[in-house]
Amino acid sequence: MPDIRPTAGSGALVLNATYEPLCVVSVRRAAILVLSAKAVCVADGEGILHSARNALPIPSVVRLTRYVRVPYRTHVGLSRRAIFARDGWRCAYCRGPAETIDHVFPRSRGGRHAWENVVAACARCNHTKGDKTPAELGWRLHHPPVAPKGNAWRVLGHRAPDPRWADWLDLREAEPEAA
Repeated sequence: MPDIRPTAGSGALVLNATYEPLCVVSVRRAAILVLSAKAVCVADGEGILHSARNALPIPSVVRLTRYVRVPYRTHVGLSRRAIFARDGWRCAYCRGPAETIDHVFPRSRGGRHAWENVVAACARCNHTKGDKTPAELGWRLHHPPVAPKGNAWRVLGHRAPDPRWADWLDLREAEPEAA
């Protein structure tokens, strides 16, 4: 078995047989898929994996040899890290570095914990805002909070994409949320 140690970009994009992006797996899992002939390497990463008898380029993108039908969720899961990624790790009110999340319409006043009501905020703005709405303070949001859309969000979630994956992911949709 090749000696596979995690690297900085220690993930590989998995494509369906139709070149549709499915998920991101570890380099180890991608190498096992290639060695077991369940996938073929479409794009190589940096470096080579060595075993006693073989040398295999580190796979960056692999394509499954058989089509896999996957039922997709219609929405992206709401998580703290995903909120920070969507807002570019910037406060929605002052554009400073974000440290916390804030409910635009406070939960204590009936606000929901949903993509359209949650933003990243710095501790100062979050504390100052407290139990008020931005309109009551005369504040405005730089961007209205919306649920992230697109293939890149469904496949990657909050992970930063490898530039070698740009041909298979429509990263133009992911850039505004991550910027």
